[in-house]
This record gives sequence, C-alpha cells and structure tokens, in this order.
Amino acid sequence: MVDLKSLNPEQKQAVTYNEGPHIVVAGAGSGKTRVLTHKIAYLIEHGYDPQTILSLTFTNKAAKEMQTRIKSLIGSKADYLWMGTFHSVFCKILRIEAEAINYTRNFSIYDTDDSLSLVQNIINELNIATDTINPSQVRHRISYLKNLMIDPDTFRKGHIQSPIDEKIADIYARYKVQLEANNAMDFEDLLLKPLELFERNKKILAKYKKKFEYLLVDEFQDTNVVQYELLKQLVAKDGKICLVGDDAQSIYSWRGAEVKNMLNFTKDYPKAKTFRLERNYRSTKTILGAADSVIKNNSNQIPKTLWTENEEGDLLSLVKCTDEKDEAYQIARIIKEEIHSRKLSLKDFAVFYRTNAQSRAMEDVFTRERLPYVIIGGIEFYKRKEVKDIVAYLKVLTNQKDEESLLRIMNFPQRGIGMTTINRMIAFARKHNITLFETMSRVFEVIDIKERIQKNVKNFKLLLDRYIQLKSKLSISELVKSLVDELNVLSYFREEKNLEAMERADNIDQLLASIMEYNAAKPEATLEEYIQEVTLITDLEFVDDKKNVVTLMTVHSAKGLEFPVVFVSGLEEEIFPLANRFSAEASVEEERRLFYVALTRAEKRLFLSHARSRYRFGEVAYQSRSRFIEEIDHKFIEEEDGAAGRRANRKSKREMYYEYFENVEYIDFSQKQINLKIGTRVMHEKFGLGKIAQVVGAGDNQRVTVIFEGNNVKQLMLKFAKLKVLNN
Repeated sequence: MVDLKSLNPEQKQAVTYNEGPHIVVAGAGSGKTRVLTHKIAYLIEHGYDPQTILSLTFTNKAAKEMQTRIKSLIGSKADYLWMGTFHSVFCKILRIEAEAINYTRNFSIYDTDDSLSLVQNIINELNIATDTINPSQVRHRISYLKNLMIDPDTFRKGHIQSPIDEKIADIYARYKVQLEANNAMDFEDLLLKPLELFERNKKILAKYKKKFEYLLVDEFQDTNVVQYELLKQLVAKDGKICLVGDDAQSIYSWRGAEVKNMLNFTKDYPKAKTFRLERNYRSTKTILGAADSVIKNNSNQIPKTLWTENEEGDLLSLVKCTDEKDEAYQIARIIKEEIHSRKLSLKDFAVFYRTNAQSRAMEDVFTRERLPYVIIGGIEFYKRKEVKDIVAYLKVLTNQKDEESLLRIMNFPQRGIGMTTINRMIAFARKHNITLFETMSRVFEVIDIKERIQKNVKNFKLLLDRYIQLKSKLSISELVKSLVDELNVLSYFREEKNLEAMERADNIDQLLASIMEYNAAKPEATLEEYIQEVTLITDLEFVDDKKNVVTLMTVHSAKGLEFPVVFVSGLEEEIFPLANRFSAEASVEEERRLFYVALTRAEKRLFLSHARSRYRFGEVAYQSRSRFIEEIDHKFIEEEDGAAGRRANRKSKREMYYEYFENVEYIDFSQKQINLKIGTRVMHEKFGLGKIAQVVGAGDNQRVTVIFEGNNVKQLMLKFAKLKVLNN
C-alpha cells in the first residue's frame, strides 16, 4: 500500500482527490514532486491501468526522477506509464499517426540550429540581403509566432507592420513548405502537428481521449497556448485532469508561456477544485519572508502565503561592489569564508546572473582565485559541431528527404563538393521537383559540374546507400562505429595535432560511448528512437550534482534546483530587471517572478550583490541598484560595505603578476629574443595580463599593440616594455 503518512494534510488532500478537474497551486519548495508521484502511485493502487495515465513534464530529467520515485512506491508497474515531456510524448503519438497528416513515421526533428540553417538557406534562395535581416532573429520570430498558433497566412493578413515583416512572411511561408518537403518537424511542430492531427481526424482524437483516463501536468505555469489547447482537446470539462504549478514561478513568456493559462483554468473548467500547498520545506523563515515580501508586489497572481517550520536563519546579505570585477572578488571571498566557517563544500554554492554575458568576470576571478566552477548552459554536448555532423549522417540514413542534414554532411569530411556544386544540385532538384538525395543519383545530368566532382558525389551517395541497407542489419552502436571508422574522422582530427581538433575527436569518442550505453540499456531501440532522444535533450539534463565545484548559471537555468548558499548577482536596473523599456506592466511582473525564483532556490544563506559601475556595450556604465532590492522588507536584509571589501580583497596588478607566473614557465623578453605573434599572452607589471593584437617593425624599433584586461589597449616599444611572455 502507498504510504501517505509522510504527506502533510494539504498534500494528502491533493493526492487522494479523484472527483474531476483540479489544480494544485504548489509554492516553491512545497513538495510538488512528492505530491505528483504519490498521486500517480495512489491512482494505480486504486484501479487505474498505468497505460491509461498520461503524465507530462517539462524536462526529461524531471520525468525520469518522477518515474524512479513512483517505481520505489509501486514497483515495475511504473514502467508502463505514458510519462515524459510534452514534446517527447506528442512526438510518440505523431510517430504512430504520421500518415494522417502526410508525413512518414521516420520524420526528422530539427533543433534550433537546424531550423536556423534552414532559415539561412531560404534567405539565400530568396536573394534577401543578409545586411537587411538577421537569420537568428527571423528564426526566433517564427518560433514565437508558431507558439502563438499564428501560421504564415494569418501573419501575412493581420500582423504585417513593416517591410521587414513582409520579408519574414515570405521566409516563414517557404520555411513551412520546406519543412514538409524535408519530412521534418521543428520543436514547435511537435505540438502544433498533434493539434492538426486531432482537428483533421476526429477518430484519432477519440482514440486518445479514450486511451488517457487520467492526465497530470507538472509546471503548468510554463505551458503555452498550444500546450493548453492540447490539454483541452484531450480532457472534457468534467474530466480527470490534475495540474500542478506555481503562477509565481512563471518565467518563460519569451518562449510563449502564458501565466494566464493557470489563472484561467477555473474559468475553462468550472467544476475544478483548487488545492494550495503553502508549507515550504526548503528555505529558512527569513529567506521565505524576503521572497514573499517581493512577490506580493505583483498584481496578477493566485493569492498564497508560504510558511515554514524551518529555522529563522541568517539575514540576507546585500553586498555593494564597485564594478563587476569587484563583485566577482567579493563573491569568491565570501565563498572561501563560508567554506571555512561553516564547513561547507564547493558544490553547496551557486552564483546566479540574469544574462550569460555576466559570467565572464566570474570565470576570470574564480580561475585566479583557484575556485573550481562549472557553468550550466554553455554549448550543449549534442549541439557541438562535430557531434551534430555525425548525428546528421544518422538523420539522413533514417530520412532521405532531410535536406538540411544532407547539406550539413555533403562535404564533411572534405570530399571536394563545394558550395557552387551544391547550389547547382539544389537548383536541379527544384526544377525537376525531386529531393536533393535523388539528385545525387542524377548528378551526371546537372550542367557545369566537373567529372571529378560528379564522381565524388556518386561515391558519397554509394556510401549512404550502403549504410541505409546496413541500418536494419546492425545494432545502433555497430552501425555508428562502422560509419565513423569509414569516414575516418577521428584520424582526421588527431592528425591536426592541435587542442581544438583533439577536443573534437574526444567529443566523437564520447558520442560513441554514449551510443554504446544507450544500446546496452535499450537493445531493441531503433535508430529513429535514438535520434529523437538526443534531439529533444536539453543542457539541463547534464547538470552533474556529484562534482564538487561552484555552480554558475542564469536564473532561468536554476529553476527547479536548490542550493544551501545562493548568490544573486548584478542586481541593477536594466540588468535585473533586464531593461527599463517595459511596454507593459506584465514584463516587470515576469522579471519580479524571476527574482522570486532566484531567492527561493536558497536553503540556508542568500547573498545579493550590485555594482556601482559595469562595463557594458563597450563602455563603463554607472548603475542604479535594482528596484527589487528596495521591495524586500528591510527587516530581512543587512548591507555590507563593498568599498572596504574591494581594498581588502581585490589583488593589485603586481600581486596578480607574481601569482600568475609563480607556477608557469615564462620568458623575460628583455633577456631573450622571441618571435612574437598575434595572440601571444604577455604580462606587464603595471597593466597586467594581456594578448598581443598587432606586431609592427623589427629589431630595436619593433612595437606591439596589446589588449590588456578590461579592454585596456596599449602600444608599447618592445625595447623598453619589460614584457614577460608565457612560454607555450
């Protein structure tokens, strides 16, 4: 029997309620995952077939964690649940029903990079000058429009406001056509196409309405218009649906999330019952009180007051800093002091910032201070070029219509097929209404392609054909290992013998290892299933909480996580909140919700920091501190004087100079002749560490331009400069 004794009264009510639609308003740290897992286990124990329960989450990591917890409660029955992210679950449905919307089951999924590549190719085909339009912004706009369910025709008829919009409409229309021609869907299509499927085919809709007897959604506040519409299609007004979320943590409007979905649920489902989880198990009373005093300034919210039986805890510390470097030094100092005085580990600390650009100063200082760290939200493993190149091969093996993937690998590794050849082949394909893959078989008909290059294209096509045949005969790991060996890419990278090439080779090795692990865990899985899994993975799936390092991340990346000690940095107007150009109060409210999320990640201690000046947009900007600091009830916060900290803790150039060269081999330029080149790292006792940007002249008249830290550019006569040069 599922033990409900560990639940508090409000949690228990939410778990055992089974009369119809209901929403669980779960405040930060209130045990929402515990409620969801116990509820699913309770439903199965009370007669529901696991295969009739659909549980939707926002990350694969959350889905796996929930499934593991449910398994510990009810055993192997948990394996039969329909559980996963919105994208993975509806992709599974699309694989089954693809023919009903004129796709085949082996359709490709385009991630944001693939979509961007398609947009760039369309811009080229339409002869739109790239100095008049930004491909990345166009891709983002198309994504945003799709999340709002605005198709190309609707956009053209009712949303054109400028000549740029006219061009975007042309690109968007071609983008839609080309995706379908490529038998491909982007991330937005994985939600839009099921809606199209249900609208076109009422029998299929009826099938899934009947199949899913109970539907549960985690992080409901993050749903967009399309996701909510899908829920409404699948569940009747009096149906069995349980939504769990917190409107105070809705922070994704920039990607289409609608907090009003949560605010309007009881209007759309009039019989819905609301449960509130207000007891917080994570934070101290002080941290909770501070967060509550800020979020109460938002007008659009479901009323709730979090409380806790945890200790009172320390006051929040507000650290005033001179600039971003000083801020980083102050944070490094506090981390060292906290580790020493409270016997904490590095992994107990997290530093949050509003934008990725803010991490640079932290990285520089943490490196100098010998504080190990990890940045969450860098380049995701599966988005690294060489990894995407190999995955593109696999996509073509499963879907020969996938033009973007074929274009990506046409000349990787180099086989003498240049852009001129490729453009002629594309023109031929368009003229004869065939795919680029089919054109490769008819390359001898394409005008103005040299015989040598025709043979290269033919040999490439034969390679692909061979592996398409082998796909059904070999395991996934055998197939990919054989392909990588035949392409000779590992040798190609290792022969270059530079650090970047070696890292690329290591990444391919890591990919092969991960495929072997996947194959061992799922021996029956198809290549299509493997590709789908890696395409839908996010960087947050790779958060490793076992490494003993300080975590640096944006606040958006921190959602759902918790740390004993948290630093929220850069608390200045136009940084956090992000800009002072709000067109609607709702934008300020979202920034405030984001700040609330940052505060409520902390368990024991919370430090807030702001700088008087910051290097922004190529110049020093003088900052005013964030309005959110003023909104915290003053009884929860104490201020530290940053100026004294700067003098006491920020090292001088001379100190940094000696520390940097203390343990590395260096050459004193004045004692030995060296061939200096652009990029050489040097140290000057007054100006600090820098890189050479230009070398002019020779002998006694040789001069160098050096960019020192802080973008401090100096022209120096080498004879008198007394530079020290790092001996690489």
